[in-house]
Amino acid sequence: MKRMANLAALRPWLLLVAAMAAAASWSGGVARVDALGMNWGTQATHQLPPKIVVQMLKDNGIKKVKLFDADESTLSALAGTGIEVMVAIPNVLLDRMTDYDTAKEWVRRNVSRYNFDGGVTIKYVAVGNEPFLAAYNGTFDKVTFPALQNIQNALDEAGLGDTVKATVPLNADVYMSPTDNPVPSAGRWRPDISDLMTQMVQFLSNHSAPFTVNIYPFISLFLNDNFPVDFAFFDGGAGVTPVVDNGVSYTNVFDANFDTLVAALKASGHGDLPVVVGEVGWPTDGDKHATNAYAQRFYNGLLKRLAANAGTPVRPNQYIEVYLFGLLDEDIKSVAPGNFERHWGILRYDGQPKYPMDLTGQGQNTMLVPAQGVEYMSRTWCVINTESPNMDKLADNINFACTFADCTALGYGSTCGGMDSNGNASYAFNAFFQMKDQADLSCDFQGLARPTQTDPSTNTCNFTIQIATTSAGHRRLAGPVGIVAAAAVFLAQLMFLLH
Repeated sequence: MKRMANLAALRPWLLLVAAMAAAASWSGGVARVDALGMNWGTQATHQLPPKIVVQMLKDNGIKKVKLFDADESTLSALAGTGIEVMVAIPNVLLDRMTDYDTAKEWVRRNVSRYNFDGGVTIKYVAVGNEPFLAAYNGTFDKVTFPALQNIQNALDEAGLGDTVKATVPLNADVYMSPTDNPVPSAGRWRPDISDLMTQMVQFLSNHSAPFTVNIYPFISLFLNDNFPVDFAFFDGGAGVTPVVDNGVSYTNVFDANFDTLVAALKASGHGDLPVVVGEVGWPTDGDKHATNAYAQRFYNGLLKRLAANAGTPVRPNQYIEVYLFGLLDEDIKSVAPGNFERHWGILRYDGQPKYPMDLTGQGQNTMLVPAQGVEYMSRTWCVINTESPNMDKLADNINFACTFADCTALGYGSTCGGMDSNGNASYAFNAFFQMKDQADLSCDFQGLARPTQTDPSTNTCNFTIQIATTSAGHRRLAGPVGIVAAAAVFLAQLMFLLH
């Protein structure tokens, strides 16, 4: 473990902390599992049916869920459960929401429609998802605030504005401290969006809506090998030297990040604006720091602090509404930020728990209740055929398989990263085979692969058997662009497999 030398060691975090992830909330000073929240993402080739996921949420006492769209099947499954829901408008629709009539229609179809006795308990509408992310280069800067205004006004006009609030989940890179004074109390909005953030915060305050932020301590480690590892957690490990800011001591990056936001809000004249942590979590694969052990350590510390209403140094002894990120692993999420993106779930892709945890924050860790009634495809894997005369084509075939299937577990420091070339090939071939619903042609790879009923998994590397398509309820790519993209992918796969 590396030790903190001075405030400069925090600078990479203070200048850029990426975000994503979900929640747990407590009230009344007593841990309450019935107030827990989760981010439920659906970017998977084989999704669990919404009804199975909802039952799993109920079995684990989870009463809050944050979605990334307003999918009808998902919302229908949530109807009558009493689970509080944050529905979302994807970034690609923000431009359309700048037209008030379109915003009104969206609210009618996705909020008002479910507002009846026994319907869906919608609490928030997330207008976009991290739309001001610096990496987007201003793509959504001009449309997000008008979209937010129109959605909230449409909620008000529909008579829902007192109970349903529009908010914008933002990445923690919208605020920072200057390089010459990298401490939380110096937090300000990112210069290129400072005026925009000030206007938006004023609007949120006027409508009694919260500021929503995604905070990821894991990203601090991922971005900087010199970041003190223990500072990413809450248990005060040996590697933590407190960072002192005007007499206030910080022993973890979450508190420092949160209070940097509070300073930016205060500088805008709204230091008391409620803050919802829309995403916070720890991945379990795809990077040397993305492990089950680290994830369990992170959640143990976070959940205990939330249960105790510990708050942060600037907002001590306060309840914080938090959503853990995320519920399930998603095997087709973009890996542009890193291979870990597909492994944020506290549960595997099939709803099976990865490690013990206590959602009440009492430290009595047991396995969560798994998804029930999951149907799997046959116990058939696809592995390398070492007797093939085409071994000189092995690398090309592995690359092809991993272009379309999820091979992120094969990376350095990941759960399957220590295998030889034959093991890598088998993993890649099987990932493709499962992704293609175990179709016969998908386990050939120019004679380099063969099916087997013998599980090739190792002690550390799991070779997946996917969820059966009859129960998975896939969401295919939609619209003209999606159809063309799907057709192109299918043709490329077919031509390669028949070559």
